[in-house]
Amino acid sequence: MQATVELQVIPVGAGVSVRNQIKSVIALLQGYDFILETHASGTNIEGELCEILAAIEKVHEQLHADGVVRLLSYIKLETRTDKLPTLAGKRL
Repeated sequence: MQATVELQVIPVGAGVSVRNQIKSVIALLQGYDFILETHASGTNIEGELCEILAAIEKVHEQLHADGVVRLLSYIKLETRTDKLPTLAGKRL
């Protein structure tokens, strides 16, 4: 099932700057066959729903393995039955 997702990952207790953690999240997501759009507060993802959810699990596994004790992820997820949801279709 095709989906679009807005993902915001927040490493809690990782210090003032979380730049390195977020860079590793983006690098991991780029390893998938997704369309990605990063923005100031998160990343928009277009792809297969099961692959997106698996990637989010990998994000948590990787950051925890890298020493981040607590993570919060906010996920906005859209699927449709009338047409394929795309990031391009959301632009004005």
